[in-house]
Amino acid sequence: MKQLVIISGKGGTGKTTITAAIASMAENAIIADCDVDAPNLHLVLEPEITEASDFHGMEIAHIDTERCTGCNICIENCNFDAIYTDHSINSCKCEGCGVCEYVCPENAIKMINNPSGSVFDSMTRYGPMVHAELMIGEEASGKLVTAVKEHASSLAGENGAELIICDGPPGTGCPVIAAITGADLALIVTEPSLSGIHDLERIIQVTDHFRIPAIVCINKYSINEENTKQIEISCKENGIIVAGKLPYDTIPNKAMIGKKTVIEYADNEFSENLREIWKTVRSELCESP
Repeated sequence: MKQLVIISGKGGTGKTTITAAIASMAENAIIADCDVDAPNLHLVLEPEITEASDFHGMEIAHIDTERCTGCNICIENCNFDAIYTDHSINSCKCEGCGVCEYVCPENAIKMINNPSGSVFDSMTRYGPMVHAELMIGEEASGKLVTAVKEHASSLAGENGAELIICDGPPGTGCPVIAAITGADLALIVTEPSLSGIHDLERIIQVTDHFRIPAIVCINKYSINEENTKQIEISCKENGIIVAGKLPYDTIPNKAMIGKKTVIEYADNEFSENLREIWKTVRSELCESP
């Protein structure tokens, strides 16, 4: 079983559009939306949820009021002002550090699991999909990405799938590191803007550091062909394959409005280029150990 993760150094490069298109062309695959902070792959693939489970990102403090003597030692030692004078806990402020539990002389405080999101197993027209939702203001998105990948691997084993396609989060932080962990190939989607070039360099540093093989797709290449050429030269100098280029087009937006992948929506230069990119990706996956 192989793992392909589609990532980008910045948001708005077209990563999810390309992920959805690849999902529509791949066979015997499990789809995983690992962008848990702002998931939108479901807008195109319209998954029907078959199972949901709670995700517990971190523990928060709970005070047993019957054992509490009101000594206020916990309040004095809480660096996050999460404990009120009536000894109730503000769950939004509690960081789960456990200091209050440690200092409580009456053992009246315990750290308990706090639901901070959900993981969903679903079915789409292109096969099983795993996605998640992080509650507003919650942290530990990297852990939730790991949970999504674990569910996807479990489904792949149950269904005998040959490939897991992960729509990764943008950027270079913990969620991205969690998404690329264990991947056989990273397809990095970039655009020929100055910020796109800068963030491409940063995300390549991340994949290099974790020794994840990476190839590049240049989206919207026609908006600045000089910068596109600069990206191609840089990739060649660093031994990175450019899997293909996609022109700026309104088709992705129209396809998304129609809740379709680009491959479903139109048969033109854009979709043909995507098919060629998929051929390159598939070839690279086959060559990976």
